[in-house]
Amino acid sequence: MAIPPDEVRRIAELARLEIRDEDLERLAHDLSAVLDYAQVLRRLDLAGCEPLSFAPPEAGLRDDEPDGRGLSQADALAMAPETEGGFFVLPPVVENLEP
Repeated sequence: MAIPPDEVRRIAELARLEIRDEDLERLAHDLSAVLDYAQVLRRLDLAGCEPLSFAPPEAGLRDDEPDGRGLSQADALAMAPETEGGFFVLPPVVENLEP
């Protein structure tokens, strides 16, 4: 399935990604190759195949214990460009659509 560069540009805009014009052809080719491979996988006959799992069900889970790594709030905030009241100050992510 060939994806034209214009479609790559449209997808990038929807995802709010900046893509240089010189990269469009390569990305269109790469995305087309990924979709072609997905089509190959869809044609596999998996009838009678049992789903696999990463670990056997009888395997125990590891103990969830902290490893001692981490930053204190003061250390983390000391590296931030702007803070207020013990929190990071960030630019707004969602625009006010109704002024």
